[in-house]
Amino acid sequence: MEYREIGTTGIRISEIGFGCGGNAGLMVRGTPSEQRDTIARAIELGINYFDNSPDYGDGAAETNLGRALRELHVHPFLNTKVEIRAENLDDIAGHVVRSVDASLERLGVDYVDVLQIHNAPVDPAPKLEGRVYARIHVEDYLRPDGALEGLERVVRQGKARAIGFICRGDGIGPVRRLLDEGVFDILNVSYHLMNPTPAYPKPRGLDVTDWEEVIVEAELSGAGVAIYSPLNSGALTDSAVAGNPSHPLATVRRAADSPEAQRLREQSASFNFLSRPGEQTLAQATYRFILGTSGVTTVLGGFSEVGQMEELVQASGAGPLSDEDMARVEMIWRANLGVGMS
Repeated sequence: MEYREIGTTGIRISEIGFGCGGNAGLMVRGTPSEQRDTIARAIELGINYFDNSPDYGDGAAETNLGRALRELHVHPFLNTKVEIRAENLDDIAGHVVRSVDASLERLGVDYVDVLQIHNAPVDPAPKLEGRVYARIHVEDYLRPDGALEGLERVVRQGKARAIGFICRGDGIGPVRRLLDEGVFDILNVSYHLMNPTPAYPKPRGLDVTDWEEVIVEAELSGAGVAIYSPLNSGALTDSAVAGNPSHPLATVRRAADSPEAQRLREQSASFNFLSRPGEQTLAQATYRFILGTSGVTTVLGGFSEVGQMEELVQASGAGPLSDEDMARVEMIWRANLGVGMS
């Protein structure tokens, strides 16, 4: 395992991290023994960064991670987040502090190494209703008693060492405003072979959401970047391309026979040339692509079982994709992932 520093924080984390989100299912729906054994193997393989959130299983992922770490007597670098909903808008800073206190209790620790706001900054203000939290107005980060003030309170209290936020591809302007504050240490960004725009200018012909090179912006500002959904919710795997069912613990996002699922398999299959028996899997190639990108600090793996993790950690230190492979990848981008081509 190789390690990279989060910005200028001095925190060196494994370039493959352990994502505790509900999509993979392990930390929410797995048994305590499955969770403990997988985490033990992660530590053995050199993974030292665990990314969590109160939203993952309504606190279950934090509780389960905390229990497993206590049983294993280890304390890796920990991340958690704060979700801001409509009910919190009148006192965002206070909510940040209260949310962190609850997370620390579930995790069974006195502090986390990284604390992030789970709402992406956007402009204009989105409509928040019920449990919705994916986005908030960038002004709700920066106003008095806003999200940034809450993060800074937590840091002053010694309950977090570094701070950050989530990006969801909503435009670079609000992200740049936060980076210009000079206080954010790490961003979480979705980035994979099927959408390179967080790090590359949008290829001509590719019909995807344009993330406007947010990884480049983060690197220029001195912030680290953690990559979430690196396999596009599991689509960029040999198993998914073959049409196999998802792991029993994983969240099923779409019916396997739906037009959307079929189109996604066809698009993923465009990258099949990167899968070479005995040499590398499609998932490993995807991780190599991501880790070969300047500005990326860690790739957050969503592991449903030990075997998936053991497969993917082999990408650490394997080096970027070859120039020849990247030339073919770029042709696939220009062909819109093969959509509409015979």
